[in-house]
Amino acid sequence: MIQLPKNFETYPEARKAGFLRMKELKDRGQRVVGMFCSFVPTELIYAADAIPIGLCAFTDEPIPAAEAHLPRNLCPLIKASYGFALTDTCPYFYFSDFIVGETTCDGKRKMFELLDEIKHTHVMQLPPSRTGALALESWKAEIIRFKEALEQFYQIEITDDKIREAIRRKNHERDVMLRFLELGKCKPAALSGYELGTRLDAAAFSFDLEARCAEVEARTAEILADWNANKKGTVSNRPRLLVTGCPNTGVRDKIIKAVEDMGADVVCFDACNGLRDKLRKVDENLPVMDALAQKYLDITCSVMSPNPQRLTDIGDMIDQYQADGVIEIILQACHTYNIESYEVKRYVTEQKGKAYLCIETDYSKADSGQIATRLGAFLEMLG
Repeated sequence: MIQLPKNFETYPEARKAGFLRMKELKDRGQRVVGMFCSFVPTELIYAADAIPIGLCAFTDEPIPAAEAHLPRNLCPLIKASYGFALTDTCPYFYFSDFIVGETTCDGKRKMFELLDEIKHTHVMQLPPSRTGALALESWKAEIIRFKEALEQFYQIEITDDKIREAIRRKNHERDVMLRFLELGKCKPAALSGYELGTRLDAAAFSFDLEARCAEVEARTAEILADWNANKKGTVSNRPRLLVTGCPNTGVRDKIIKAVEDMGADVVCFDACNGLRDKLRKVDENLPVMDALAQKYLDITCSVMSPNPQRLTDIGDMIDQYQADGVIEIILQACHTYNIESYEVKRYVTEQKGKAYLCIETDYSKADSGQIATRLGAFLEMLG
């Protein structure tokens, strides 16, 4: 089993450590924009001299409070995120000046109406499809509307030059994070999937973009040096797994850590907090709004219909990361991913000839035993 580094910082620890850093920044007058999704063009936030901070919550602690307003059979990510805002127990929501949401699902769409009663929430309206000229035009118009909303809120002008500089910085970050994620291509595995996912999520709480990149680059170099010195050329019989589906931060311990403790290696993540938004960069040669519209419409979220590029990307990942099987994580009531899982299963099993397991879950620990049993049976099937 691959050991975590001695100085490893868990996601809750990283999130908590960021509280003080955020307060210090706010005390110095730093602008902060809270966001929920990888569809939001963070380049515009940086061009507004603001810091983007993710507000998606991954714990069941605030869910009971949220259920006073929201139905119980709703996605845990939505309930937890709203619950923290409702109870005023999330410092990142508290420090955010401006909230931006997006219509990636009906649950979020309606939750944002309630959130707007707590703090000003701007909602970006996604087109239902990634294809066709009208889809790109409507999404470009939404990006322009978001830019204008930031300008009006902060009483500033966001110039094309500032956007181009932000595009350059974010593209560099995508390259850095992609190189880190591509450590999963090493065979035998160079690091645990638990560290891979946790470190990437935790990096969001390092608010200096360049410092964040430097930290991840240093860890990438450290892992590669260790792999070349101690593991390259050795053989491992641990199954290699690709994880796809919904954001997995809130279920990382009971699925990803659990399956690695059982003897597998999670080597690749096709998810919002994985490879999905890092495979393709913003074209630095196009007019800035066209470039942002193309890039951010190219994300293969299941909200898009049809969504064939996701299957193509999963197939490429299976090949490049030499995955033996695929685990799809579906958060409770995430209907688009749940329905699309049929296509994913058929593609993985019939086109790629790999084993597939779908797990539908929430943030509670109630189903941990059942999940462990299913993971164990899945690994036995892989041999």
